Amino acid sequence: MKPSLRIKLDQLDARLAEVDALLAAPETGNDPERLRALSKERADIDPVVALYNDFRGAERDIAAADELARDASMREFADEERDAARARMEALTLDLQAALLPKDEADARNVFLEIRAGTGGEESALFAANLFRMYTRYAERQRWKVELVSESASDLGGYKEVIARIVGTGVYSKLKFESGGHRVQRVPETEAQGRIHTSACTVAVIPEADPIADITINPADLRIDTFRASGAGGQHINKTDSAVRITHLPTGLVVECQDDRSQHRNRASAMAVLASRLLDKERSERQSKEAAHRKSLIGSGDRSERIRTYNFPQGRVTDHRINLTLYKIDSIMDGDLDEIVTALVQEFQAEQLAALAGDE
Repeated sequence: MKPSLRIKLDQLDARLAEVDALLAAPETGNDPERLRALSKERADIDPVVALYNDFRGAERDIAAADELARDASMREFADEERDAARARMEALTLDLQAALLPKDEADARNVFLEIRAGTGGEESALFAANLFRMYTRYAERQRWKVELVSESASDLGGYKEVIARIVGTGVYSKLKFESGGHRVQRVPETEAQGRIHTSACTVAVIPEADPIADITINPADLRIDTFRASGAGGQHINKTDSAVRITHLPTGLVVECQDDRSQHRNRASAMAVLASRLLDKERSERQSKEAAHRKSLIGSGDRSERIRTYNFPQGRVTDHRINLTLYKIDSIMDGDLDEIVTALVQEFQAEQLAALAGDE
């Protein structure tokens, strides 16, 4: 283990003891905010210190094996014990390095998922609907809740644009690498000659902003328009101006919401999306500056970057960032994204570890 890593772990070990003492102090119990902050810190530190204790236990096992090896009759047994302890230490070192990686505070947040049809016309809109179903099915597997915020349907039942809020545990941590260009290659339903067409959609996964703590929006920077929601008509046709369009004048960002019959709820939904987009813009600009000398391939989140291809004739899905190809397109389109998500997270952690090693 590198000396720098051991120093960090010794500091965390000492801090855990300090936090435990503070949590046991009577005055902490009288300060709910302090209690919450210390409890969260302990929950973050404790698993790392537990791994470190296991590592130190393996070190003690090696020392014990060295002592045992002095007895010639026990040398073979001691060698086996030493080898096993060294193997544990190697595995624990990797676990500890991963545990000490910088945490993304947004990982625990809910997200706004935005899917927009791109090149390919109606086929692109149909693919947008396929992607939305894929993410919805994945959310169901994770026991997350999906709330439709806004949709713009195409003539054949696809989506020109669809925005949904996904609520659950660790949503952003698993979906944050989905932002970018998604390309599909298949024979469209509208293609009479049976030719394969290529079309694309853009996906954006934006962590939900805390409207109080994260960002302040000046009301003077907003233009808010109300209009009558469009729809198929019939008895439920909207007869009032319940749809809301909010324009953030300094950035030009525009958010529309018309899915609820209540103008108040539509306005609240649109403001939540706008706040999250503004926060995401700030985060992206900050991350770009921080990573100017070491751009992460996985974590760039560049909306214009083509990240994945779905080839239906060949039954394959390829993620171009990590050169991962899986021949199970049907199950993936049905929400079986675990293998892709896990591979992306692991590759990102490997990049972070390499970056940390380069800094030391």
